[in-house]
This record gives sequence, structure tokens and C-alpha cells, in this order.
Amino acid sequence: METTRQKYGRVILHVDCNSFFASCEIARDPSLKEKAVVVAGDPKERKGVVLAANYIAKQRFGIYTTMPLWEAKKRCPHLVILKPDFHLYRDTSEKVFQFLKTFTPVLEPASIDEGYLDITDGYSSRSSPLDIAEQIQKGLLKTLHIPVSIGIAPNKFLAKMASDMKKPLGITVLRKRDVPKILWPLPVQQMHGVGGKTAKKLNGIGIFTIGELAKAETAILQNLLGITGVRLKERANGIDPRPVDPEAGEKWKSIGNSTTLSRNVTEERVLLEVLRDLAQSVSKRMKQKHVVSSTIQIMIRYSNFQTITRSKTWENPVQEAEEIFQRAVYLLKRHWNGNPVRLLGITAIDVFDKRKAVKQLDLFHFEEDAKKEALQNTIEHLQQKFGDSIIQKGYEFFRR
Repeated sequence: METTRQKYGRVILHVDCNSFFASCEIARDPSLKEKAVVVAGDPKERKGVVLAANYIAKQRFGIYTTMPLWEAKKRCPHLVILKPDFHLYRDTSEKVFQFLKTFTPVLEPASIDEGYLDITDGYSSRSSPLDIAEQIQKGLLKTLHIPVSIGIAPNKFLAKMASDMKKPLGITVLRKRDVPKILWPLPVQQMHGVGGKTAKKLNGIGIFTIGELAKAETAILQNLLGITGVRLKERANGIDPRPVDPEAGEKWKSIGNSTTLSRNVTEERVLLEVLRDLAQSVSKRMKQKHVVSSTIQIMIRYSNFQTITRSKTWENPVQEAEEIFQRAVYLLKRHWNGNPVRLLGITAIDVFDKRKAVKQLDLFHFEEDAKKEALQNTIEHLQQKFGDSIIQKGYEFFRR
């Protein structure tokens, strides 16, 4: 098999579930199959927004994620609106990945509804990569009623780009030699890994297509975007050495931090400030990994070394320090017995990819979040430039 790998290179599949939340709902209730379906917050709430839409809603009526619900209903008066069922989505996700594991153990979940498979050592002349992709697609549709699009390529980046090219139920092969013809003419914002802010920066220096990014001066990109600019240029040229890592998801199932206090503390004010600092640390690491969490846990160790951990799962996932802090405060006030505390900790449990996070927001909350994001971005910029200590709260933290 190693000979196969050396001769032909890696063969990576990217499996992406189509309109996953809506597909889960339709799988549960097949009578919805031929109807326009969206998952939203409260169907009775005028200010609600669309969280997910099936392809009938998207293609026939132009409904998209984050569209105000009133506008979606105006475009499609007979629209089926369902409240999100996160338990259903997580359960279905687990079943999807269990099915994928029957094809190869080299499987890396990328989010709740997509993953990479390295099948380099799993195919032969009797079972080509295309055959395996078709087996996966047909198998998931038959057993779980979940449609998927699949990209086949020599690396993760190209596989991801390929899976986005035909939806729903598409299978696309993208070879490195196809990059100049197929990828380079595309707008740079359509490239995986390039968000709106990055695209705006690239446009600012005259880079509007993936091809222009591929040919840009490395030094200019590095000066503009740091190491990210170098990596984006490599991927624009079809280069991506990252392996499919089955342990990647396990490494970040939880992100936490704790601190031992310099003395036994009974003042709530001091404990809250320690929690705020811990929340900031956890938030920073979550942002580095692009993950969010709905479950926050705190750890309290008393002066007699008795240790307790308490957690709670909220409906909406969080990543910002203030939101993590507020949830930790709730747990502390509920479970701290008033005895002297020696150690405090905060952990975000079962973190998952931010891109797939769904928050039930109305339009007002979108505006509030936008304001918070602008402030948070300013703070983070200052901290990156001058250090974390440039902005502090007006209390001294009791640390060892």
C-alpha cells in the first residue's frame, strides 16, 4: 500500500452534509421532502431569522441563512418553519461519522456536518476513489436520509474546495493540475480560508482572484497577513501538506484554565475577578482554535483541598470572554458554599467549530453582537500589538 501512496500521492475525501439541520428535520419527517423548509428561532417571532434552509427554499425562493424570517415568509408564504433541535443534529452527526469510519479509520471531523477521510490505503483497482465516494453518498442517503456532497483531491484544501462545487448530492474530483483552470479564475473570497475581512485586505492590494493570490509576492502577503498569507498562497497553488488527523477533534474537546490563589479567598469580589481573568484566557484559546461551546464548567477547590466541578449546558454556544464569564458567575453563585477558596478553574466542554454554531438571534441581537464584536476586535488588536496587560480591570488578581 505504501507503494500506492508513493506512486499516486494521497487521496483525500471531504464529505459535507447538505443543508444539515434542515436535512435532519426532513429525515425525521419525510412528508417535508418536497416542501420549502427552514430552521429558525421562534416561528411566531417576527424578528426571528433563518438559521438553515433546505435547497428548495434556497433555489426556488432565494431564502438564505440569516435572512429575516418575515422576509422568508414573504418570499414563500407556505414556508415550513421549524425550531432547532440540537439534540437531533448532534445525534445524527454521530451516526454520520460512525458510518464514515466503516470506510477508513483515518477520519478527521471538521465540524458537526463535515469531515475529511484519507483513503489512500483503502482503494484498489476494484474500488476506485470515485466508487468509494459513491458508496458513501448512496449509503448515507439510504440509511440516514442525509444528502452529502463529496470532494476528491490529493489534499484537504482541494478536497474542501471540490465538495463545494456541486450541491446538493455532488461528487467532484479536483486534481492539482486542474487548479489554474478551475480555481484561479474564482474570486478570492470564494477560497476556503478567506473570510470577508481577509478578502477586503487582499482586494486593497489589488488581489481579486485566487490566481492573483497564487502569483502574489510572498513577502507582501506575509507583511499583510503574517504566516496566514504564506499559507493562503500555497493553497492557492494547490499545496496543502496537512495530514488527515483522526485525533484533531479529540485534542480540542475541551478548553480550560485554572489558577491557584496566593491565599485562601472568601471575598466574592476577588473570586469574580479571578473568574473574569480565566474567562479571558479560555476565550482567547477558543478563538485561536475557531471553536465555541454551549457547556461551561467551573472547578472550585477549597482550602481543605475538597474539589468540586459543576457545569451547565445553555442553548446558545459562546466564545466571547464576557459571555463565558457570565456563565461561570452563574455557576459560582449557585454552587460556592462560602468556604475559603484555594483554586478556581473554567472549562469550555465539548467545543465545536464556530462556523457551524447556530445562535437563535433576532435582529436586535445581531445589532448588539455587531457592536460587541467591534469593541472586542479593538481590544484584541491592542493586546496583540502591546501585550495582554495593556487593558486591565481595576483589581489586583490574587495569584501565586
